[in-house]
Amino acid sequence: MISTASSKAIREFIVTTYAPDVSAEELDPSYDLLDNGLVDSLGLLQLISWIGDRYDIDIDDVEIAPDDFRSVNAISAFIEKSKNGGLVQ
Repeated sequence: MISTASSKAIREFIVTTYAPDVSAEELDPSYDLLDNGLVDSLGLLQLISWIGDRYDIDIDDVEIAPDDFRSVNAISAFIEKSKNGGLVQ
C-alpha cells in the first residue's frame, strides 16, 4: 500500500483544491469524493493530472476509471497499481 505520507499528500491536495474549509485530517480516506459532489467532472480531470505529475505516472499509458478516484483509498490503490505496472500486491 502507498505510504502514509503519500496518502496525506493526496488528502491535502483534495482539501486544498476542493474543500479549503476542511482539514486534511478531517477527510475520511473512504469518503466518496464523486457521489458526494466534492469532485466534479472537471475536478476529476484536475485530480488525475495532479496524480500523474506528483507520482510520475504516464496517465496515457494506464487504464483509468472513475472508481479509481472515488476516495483517497481508491486513489492510493490506483497509484500503487500503476507504479507496479498494473499488478496489485
